[in-house]
Amino acid sequence: MKDVELVGVVDIDASRAKDVAKRYRTQPFFHHADILDQVQAVSIAVPMPLHYPITKDFLLRGIDVLLEKPISKTLEEADELIELAESKERIFQVGHLERFNGPLLALEGVIQNPMFVESNRLGPFLLRGTEVDVVLDLMIHDIDILLSWVNSRVKWFHAVGIPVLTPHIDIANVRIEFENGCTANLTASRVSREKVRKVRLFQPNGYISIDFFSQKVIFASKKGGSEKERVPGIVIKEIPVKKVDPLNMEIQSFVQCVKDRHTPLVTGREGKRALELGLQIAGSIKKLISEKVIGS
Repeated sequence: MKDVELVGVVDIDASRAKDVAKRYRTQPFFHHADILDQVQAVSIAVPMPLHYPITKDFLLRGIDVLLEKPISKTLEEADELIELAESKERIFQVGHLERFNGPLLALEGVIQNPMFVESNRLGPFLLRGTEVDVVLDLMIHDIDILLSWVNSRVKWFHAVGIPVLTPHIDIANVRIEFENGCTANLTASRVSREKVRKVRLFQPNGYISIDFFSQKVIFASKKGGSEKERVPGIVIKEIPVKKVDPLNMEIQSFVQCVKDRHTPLVTGREGKRALELGLQIAGSIKKLISEKVIGS
């Protein structure tokens, strides 16, 4: 990446650290403390329970941080990291990757006042991410996107889900209603046969279909019929999408924020907002499962 020096890679698995460092012609390190005095910015992608302690160490040293989602395990941890970043005047970006996907970039300014949103994020089982439930692993992407679209408070929600292959929730569905009348239906699964990453939304001026995998966007709007016909037609068009690597775009955006000292696209506070609703949804499902077990 232009104007960026890759100081090193850190992994507690020494052989992996060495392999990756050799591949990218940099230095291997085996503990994050080893680079605290050597970097200006860092990208942290570790298991979620380690987000808080490792990020805190870097922020305390005045280092800008790009942190993989979710921001932390608890809201208290999130608050502490946000306050620390603000007090140190550090860039603190949370890695909600889909915000940098081509379809969302193409829809900037197009999505206005959505009133119904349906999201499906499904995939086959992988060991990665199973230290948390599917709500914080996968659904949190769509929670973050939804909250960035709907400028209103959550009025109520109803969530269901079950564990299948892990002790945690592996399939989840939630129906959310906002105070402005918008309704959203989100489904996430990590035990499906094929990958699906689709969102459909309806707003006053039309219908939008988003496929994150194919990076395609369809916009359908009403075409007024003539007085004679008195029947409106539908105009369907594909919105041009520049296909990008979201991870590359995310890191580039972070680096630019570090250089220019600009507020990142996904701030710590937005990361906390998504975590808060995600924890509420997961908590509601766990309570429902517990009640069923006790009642059986």
